[in-house]
Amino acid sequence: MAPSSHPQTDQKAAGEAAGWRDLSGRQWKAGAAAWLGWTFDGLDMHLYTLVAAPFVAELLSASSTTDERVGRYGSIIQAAFLMGWALGGGFFGRLGDRLGRARALSLTVLTYALFTGLSFFAHAWWHLMIFRFLSALGIGGEWAVGASLLAETWPRRWRPWIAGVLQTGVNIGILFACLANFLMADLRPRCLFLVGVAPALLVFWIRRAVPETEEWQRAKEQSPAAAPTLRDLFRGETRRTTFFVLAVCAVSLTAHWAFMFWHQQQLRNLPEVLPWTVEQKNRLVSKALYLVIVSSIVGNFFAAAVARRIGYRRTIAWMSFGYFLVMVGAYGVPRDHAALLLWLPGIGFFQGLFALYTMYLPPLFPTLLRTTGAGFCYNIGRIVAAFGTVFFGLFSHVGDHRAALLYAGLLFLPAGFLAFFLPPPNE
Repeated sequence: MAPSSHPQTDQKAAGEAAGWRDLSGRQWKAGAAAWLGWTFDGLDMHLYTLVAAPFVAELLSASSTTDERVGRYGSIIQAAFLMGWALGGGFFGRLGDRLGRARALSLTVLTYALFTGLSFFAHAWWHLMIFRFLSALGIGGEWAVGASLLAETWPRRWRPWIAGVLQTGVNIGILFACLANFLMADLRPRCLFLVGVAPALLVFWIRRAVPETEEWQRAKEQSPAAAPTLRDLFRGETRRTTFFVLAVCAVSLTAHWAFMFWHQQQLRNLPEVLPWTVEQKNRLVSKALYLVIVSSIVGNFFAAAVARRIGYRRTIAWMSFGYFLVMVGAYGVPRDHAALLLWLPGIGFFQGLFALYTMYLPPLFPTLLRTTGAGFCYNIGRIVAAFGTVFFGLFSHVGDHRAALLYAGLLFLPAGFLAFFLPPPNE
């Protein structure tokens, strides 16, 4: 749905577009760059989860994906990925505030494309761990830079809808990953990572076509010689914002990423699925992730519509409570793969809550701390999520990860309560 086409006087005075036709070329280019960056972000981040069990089993020379080493080392690799994501959010977020949004965006895309492709050449589990860690640096940085780029170029009153559209880019990228895995199901798992090189081509267009934002340029010109530092996130009024954003992101992302990793492994190792061929298992997990992501796209725009009515904070809280309920429903009792496929769309729907973070978080911080603050607070939660992925895996029996998924889902309950203490958005 497009924003209202009926402009108001104050909006005209502020120079904000009232409809799609009023957007400038600069705004369209910034929007396309951020959306494409997020789309390829989604592609590269989920290639591993689709083939984690068979690829790690291959690297370990394990006879089966139920080998306990596969789950252990697979979760360590995913934890390294989430650690890299967190550190990349802080590192590239800082570059985004220093060098500009467009330049930093190019560097993030190039980083995750290069190291995702190099994962093809892994011959030991720790090779793959290093490549996933390095690719995650770019993926984590791209979130903060892309979100700030749009927050500074597109109309403020459109933010909930922009958030839904931008998050949908990630979802479509994941669907591309599912499609690639489906089409390449009969190839060795490592071949899937070659698909992740494609985003590198986007860099050339970004560097030529996307200008820096006017808001960043003005702030840079007017700033004192000493630019804000990471420590400024923990000073003055910004400190409270940083604390609560960190808390909500850490708890919700721990639960979310435990689901995104372990639900694939759970499906592969269900008793009725174990006798299937590798190709059949690959197609099952691709279908499962497809159901999650398509319903997540619906959830993105549902969350945006609700946020326009009751605000970001309450919408984040209620979507977290919904995520909690469907996780308990799906994994509270043992279910076969057919039953789980019926629950997955509900889980995907409530993932729409993460779309709201896209436009809600960056404006909470000063302009020259924007990508630093958003990148640090959102992505540092992934460090907790990294430990959580491994920690919840300890609750798994050999080949059975239902308990890990159930306990992870319980975390959405405190995440929802903490959301009520988030600061109001800056309009």
